[in-house]
Amino acid sequence: MRGLLRHRGSHAAVSNLELFFDLVYVFAITQISTFVRAHLDWAGLAEAGVLFLAMWWAWIYTAWATNWANPEAVPVRLMLVFAMLTSLVMAAVLPHAFDGGGHALAFAASYCTLQLGRNLFMVWAMAQDHPSGSRNMARISAWFGYSLPLWLAGAFASTRPIQFALWSAALAIEYTGPFAFFRTPWLGRSTGADWDISGSHMAERAALFVLIALGEGIVVTGTAFAEQSPDHAGAMAFLACFASSALMWWIYFDIGADRGAQHIAHSGEVGRIARNAYTYLHMPIVGGVVATAVSDALLMAQPAAVASPALIAAGGGGLVGYLASVALFKRYSSPRGNPPLSHLVGLVLVMALIVAARVVVWSATGFTAACDLVLVIVAVWEWGSFHGGWQERFRRWQAS
Repeated sequence: MRGLLRHRGSHAAVSNLELFFDLVYVFAITQISTFVRAHLDWAGLAEAGVLFLAMWWAWIYTAWATNWANPEAVPVRLMLVFAMLTSLVMAAVLPHAFDGGGHALAFAASYCTLQLGRNLFMVWAMAQDHPSGSRNMARISAWFGYSLPLWLAGAFASTRPIQFALWSAALAIEYTGPFAFFRTPWLGRSTGADWDISGSHMAERAALFVLIALGEGIVVTGTAFAEQSPDHAGAMAFLACFASSALMWWIYFDIGADRGAQHIAHSGEVGRIARNAYTYLHMPIVGGVVATAVSDALLMAQPAAVASPALIAAGGGGLVGYLASVALFKRYSSPRGNPPLSHLVGLVLVMALIVAARVVVWSATGFTAACDLVLVIVAVWEWGSFHGGWQERFRRWQAS
């Protein structure tokens, strides 16, 4: 099927159709954020985690598929429109996915239809020009086939705990697949050579999804501020929330995004880096950003209130996950293979703030501002290290 594939490991630009597809996931991130705010307990957070993992897995596998597929080909365009429709159904019913009945079935059915339908399409699309890639997609399809009964059984489960357990087991199977190289009876196992992707394309797609997640915080903050009467408490909360989004953007994009893109584009192990640094590590990066958006919503709802346990957990916990995962991501492209010291120090400082907030009564705005200060330290430290030559001057000072 000539014309359905657009490269064999070379550069592939992100298409307008892929950006159009991503609009659904702008809505999906908002739905997940809404679900978390409505279920601020341990059970609700666990359920939100399952829904987030499913949405991320749906998006990232589509990103892998479009890395090979040519969006200018009509069959590929139809496949992406189909993926967009099933993703939209998932996002629409997401807030009620654990309520049982039709919503649970709609979520599970649309998810399984998307994952199997897209991958089977890629088996066909790659069959002539990329036989090894076609076999790889067949193995991936088989692994989604393994989890399908668990998704459907969960949709018909009689209680939320049973549904949660079945859907968690389904995701555990799917998330194990890449590390097991999709070993499948009669089809063998995949190899790194089967993952001859465009590294620059994967890096750009992941960075764009980080922007989608950051946009949720901006929308939440701006919407809440627009609905309030202007006062000092609301203005300070607004500035603290905006600063969080801006600083997280800086920490990821100032050095990490571009350096990561350069590293994967020139690496001899593109598939492994795409799996570890982008498929897996970007998941907690996005999750951390979403958690801080939840914290922003809680703050903007009561800007003059005391920091609640939910706000501390969402804001502080989100930043812990964000800094830890960004540090591990940057480790892949570091010349020495080490995570940035600035991020590790920031991680310790945020955890200290969480402990302090459990002991001393803080205002919600004050806690968020203190977290922002930690992000400023991380951003300035890293910027100075790489752009200001601090490390080199320090070494010279030691030598003298």
